[in-house]
Amino acid sequence: MSTPHPSQPGAPRSAPHSAPRRRSLHGSALAALLTTVAVCAGDAVARVDPYGPRHRSINDLGNQFVPFHAQLWDLLHGRAEGGLLFNWRSGYGTSFLPDLGTYLTSPFAPLVALFPRADIDLAVYVVTVLKTAAAAAAMTWLLRTHRRGPWWAAGLLGASYALCGWSVIEASYNPMWLDGLIAFPMLCLTGEWALRGRRPMLGVAVVAVCWTANFYTAYMATLGAALVVLVRVVLTREGVRARLAVVGRAAGTTVLGIALAAPVLLPLFLSSGRAYPGWVKEFRPVSWADLFARLLPATYSFSSPAVFVGTGTLLLAAALPFHRDVPARTRLCWAGLTAAVALSLQWAPTHLVWHLFATPNGSPYRQTFVLAGIAVIAAWAGLAAGLPGPRALAGGAGLLTAAALWAADSPLTTRIGYVLFAGGLVSAGGAWWALRRPRLVLPAAALLAAVLAGQAAATTAWGHKGKLGGLDDYPSWSTAHTARAEALAAAEGWPAYRTDPSRPALTGNDPMLLGGEGGAYYSSHTPAVFTNTMVALGAGWTSRGRNVQSIDNPVTDAVFAVGARLQPDGTVRRTQVPPLVTTRPPGAPGSYGDSPFANQELLLGAKVYEDPEAPGVCRAGTEAFLWAPEYNATARLADGPALRLNGNAPRNRAAVQPLGVSRGPASALVFDAAAPPRWTLSCLDRSRLDPAVAALRARAATSVRVDSSGVRATLPPGATGTAVLSVPATAGWSCNDRPARAYLGLVSVPLDGRTTTVTCSFRPPGLLPGTAAAGTALAVLSALALRRRRQRT
Repeated sequence: MSTPHPSQPGAPRSAPHSAPRRRSLHGSALAALLTTVAVCAGDAVARVDPYGPRHRSINDLGNQFVPFHAQLWDLLHGRAEGGLLFNWRSGYGTSFLPDLGTYLTSPFAPLVALFPRADIDLAVYVVTVLKTAAAAAAMTWLLRTHRRGPWWAAGLLGASYALCGWSVIEASYNPMWLDGLIAFPMLCLTGEWALRGRRPMLGVAVVAVCWTANFYTAYMATLGAALVVLVRVVLTREGVRARLAVVGRAAGTTVLGIALAAPVLLPLFLSSGRAYPGWVKEFRPVSWADLFARLLPATYSFSSPAVFVGTGTLLLAAALPFHRDVPARTRLCWAGLTAAVALSLQWAPTHLVWHLFATPNGSPYRQTFVLAGIAVIAAWAGLAAGLPGPRALAGGAGLLTAAALWAADSPLTTRIGYVLFAGGLVSAGGAWWALRRPRLVLPAAALLAAVLAGQAAATTAWGHKGKLGGLDDYPSWSTAHTARAEALAAAEGWPAYRTDPSRPALTGNDPMLLGGEGGAYYSSHTPAVFTNTMVALGAGWTSRGRNVQSIDNPVTDAVFAVGARLQPDGTVRRTQVPPLVTTRPPGAPGSYGDSPFANQELLLGAKVYEDPEAPGVCRAGTEAFLWAPEYNATARLADGPALRLNGNAPRNRAAVQPLGVSRGPASALVFDAAAPPRWTLSCLDRSRLDPAVAALRARAATSVRVDSSGVRATLPPGATGTAVLSVPATAGWSCNDRPARAYLGLVSVPLDGRTTTVTCSFRPPGLLPGTAAAGTALAVLSALALRRRRQRT
């Protein structure tokens, strides 16, 4: 009777501490170490924080992800306003579960809590390096699972995957994408378990963790893993029935794992549909010269696929078609899959499939890490069958040289990139050939490791140069951050009133980074109702409406209960404002129009602005406010300081700008550049505003209690009209056991004169059906586990 193949169900399992497993662990440790050294060396060469004075927090890393991790730090330490479902700090109150699932559900994210809060930038950096190292270890383990081979070589290939250009250039400042870098080999591993009929429960758990960590890149990783599993099925199974059984097990594992993640995924998907629409653009593939240029080390481009994986790995992958020790079908399948995935990057229909059928804002090649992973697997398929001979190495070197020559027409190529490529190609070719001699194994392996680490470090450093030269950057935590945070903490009065970090801001998410309960909010899930309401009241934005800024204005402070506002000089302006819950008289409120000043009066319920006495001149004693949403320069009163308006449409929209107290004709409005086609100067009369605020306070709630995702307010006896909660009316609010209504964009409850208490709570849409899906998946898993146990007994 024949012994089952190790990859067949029923094959004898190795002892837990067998030599192959130990070697796999050694390889994974080598991959993680080499990856860590290369990434840190590249950052040190670039002199970016924490190794030098240059800012590491560029673009959304500083503007979104570091502040979100600061909010997570506060949640884990019990210091955040809000909880897992709702965030009281940002956007005057917004859903938090979708943000949590998009940015913070990685298993690595809670590690930030181990650092001092002032070291939040360092904490995010350490988590980023750990994720990259974990991806290297996971790929190494996968390679050794596919087929035995030199553990150190698997470690080098695993490191080359984690150090691919996409990882060190793009994902390094989008740290949640690195969860996809980890997910691809892990999902391939679950496919391998399905192939062998092993670990079904663990496979489901791995899928659930990957999809919870970051659904976006997990989706891409799942597509790539499915392709890898199909190739493995074709190569290791014969017959339709056997192949379909593997595919069925793999599909079942994936579906159940995704269902377990549904309590996070479903609210996230629904929230995305209600978010303010982002930038819609048509996909345009880059030239093949540009694509081949990105095979080289030390290149940078925001809009092309960074497919560099180290010349040593590329040489093995390119040599595979010429490697005669590898069966022809194996060569055809892995080389063909690598080429097909590369082509899919350039074709619009498959581009849309990779990106969930929507061309993303920013980089249009976010699936590049899957191509890098498949190239590494292809390289291992050749190496594990035996070292490539001179003919195979020459053929692979010829293909790479042709690609490098084709890339010469690309503006992305660099002299240092060609030097590193040529030196690496010669060194790697010599090292792979020298490995045929036992006494040269150690120096050859060391040479391959040095080539990979040197090229990856150079690519990392070059990427920093390109990013710092072309993207916004944000300072790491400093004494300026500490001073602002301390001023906000000293002024804190929540929930009696809000404390707003105000403008000018350090980031788009200062309330999460510094503290307080402000109007600023930047996320992929910024609700359309929030953006539209804030813009109607005069707010500015960046990122085409998803990065909404706070409004520095006494009227909006009154309606949003902002009793303390941080000033540019570090002081805090305090104001008597109504509480979070107020009442409005009976009758329809009307609707917003074109003028933010009229809209503010509508929401306040009183007329407090007046027109200028003469064009561009407010009456003496009134406060001048300028609305010029498309103006992109400074403006001022003739006797006042110049103030910047950032109105670079359509990306940016300038907020209503306070200009100061007018002294009459001496305070005429002055534009320091050509006047915009659309602008309004309005004059706030405090003698009207103060009694209007007092009247609103007089008919407001007598007490307000706030928990992590709800509000309970006691109203004056006999209150009629509408109770208004100064929170944007995003989907998910219910009040007094009914879906909440909207009053000019804010949460509201109709009053009948008998209602004395208003209780509002927030539950993210999709949470209940998502939980039901997870419960169903758990029931199915329990039944399967019980069935397997009975079969064993």
